Amino acid sequence: MSQDPILDSINEGVFTVDRNWRITSFNRAAERITGVSRREAVGRHCWDVFRANLCERACALRRTLETGERIVNARAEIFSSGGERIPIRISTALLEGGAGQVVGGVETFQDLRAVEQLRKELTARYTFEDIVGRASAMRRLFDLVPDIAASSSTVLIEGESGTGKELFARAIHNLSPRRKERFVAVNCAALPDTLLESELFGYKAGAFTDARRDKLGRFALADGGTIFLDEIGDVSPALQVRLLRVLQDRMIEPLGAVEPVKVDVRVIAATNRNLWELVQQGKFREDLYYRIRVIHLRLPPLRQRREDIPLLVERFIDKFNRLQDKDIAGVSEEVMARLMEYDFPGNVRELENVIEHAFVLCRGGLIEVRHLPPEFRPEQPPALPAPCNLKAMERQMILAALERHGGNRTRAARELGIHPATLYRKLKTMKGR
Repeated sequence: MSQDPILDSINEGVFTVDRNWRITSFNRAAERITGVSRREAVGRHCWDVFRANLCERACALRRTLETGERIVNARAEIFSSGGERIPIRISTALLEGGAGQVVGGVETFQDLRAVEQLRKELTARYTFEDIVGRASAMRRLFDLVPDIAASSSTVLIEGESGTGKELFARAIHNLSPRRKERFVAVNCAALPDTLLESELFGYKAGAFTDARRDKLGRFALADGGTIFLDEIGDVSPALQVRLLRVLQDRMIEPLGAVEPVKVDVRVIAATNRNLWELVQQGKFREDLYYRIRVIHLRLPPLRQRREDIPLLVERFIDKFNRLQDKDIAGVSEEVMARLMEYDFPGNVRELENVIEHAFVLCRGGLIEVRHLPPEFRPEQPPALPAPCNLKAMERQMILAALERHGGNRTRAARELGIHPATLYRKLKTMKGR
């Protein structure tokens, strides 16, 4: 039962099995991680030693032996001899004998307990509700939200699409004294004026042809809680007047109603547009602007907080692993470099879509560049030009040189490395063709 000293010197667990799934070697790191000695492990079936969650449903080593396909960085869990759950990252390969025949398989595994503990600490430190961020701009917002939540003041959240405006609105509601009541979200840009008005304020039976029964509006549904008016910059001037009245009087008038109805609602508005510019252009009422901008939050775009990208990637990988029952370990260094360089016009929402796209194409291990959408992949080499003869190529070069030098033959000839008289003769020949 001699052991290779090289295998004993590495920090990752390594074991090999024969074609009958019996362990034939077991290095020192494998002993340390599992708590099982080499003497106990060698000769036993691998599933008796490891008891991994992959053994029953998707054994990585079995898949390698059956298909010849290497598995790289798959996530799994094993239980130590003392019953402790140990998260590991495994890779597998075929084990070949001297004549090149397959005699078994080899698996390496890395103990992820320290990594997971660090990830949990980072998550706890850099997460607020469902919002992830360690950039200084995000940390300042995290510090403000509890104080904002404690008040009942109206809030305006500005930020580009995909920056998480609704997440912040929900965080404010969930930390507020109103958290036991409803949080009602309305996308003001999604409906035409007539429908949006009835959606916000409701209507009475008989108010119009199809109004057969009373309908509560979103303001009434949010009574005692919070209403989130997303994309408020797209509301028409006529509806802006009605919203101003609600904010001033805390009263709503359902369509067809005789008397206004009092509501106790906190309003949080959001927009991806610059409201002050709309005010100056006469497209948004100044009095409504100041009514909704009692407290103002501006969310930074993702390109201004690139240090949050690794945290967000980790969050989305965890999310899609759960949703799709996969074991994606993470992204390659090249993928992370490309994500860090990209400007993300769609912000966090776009990054989430990129990771979801990669999950569709990646079976396991690490997400590679080939799994990303086309805009993240290396540019393809340019196609070779259509075949042409030397005369045609010479003509193109001469015409291009003349164009670059504004028709000056002397400078064009100098660039082409020929005498001006030679250029003149060639031009004369070209005209004759």
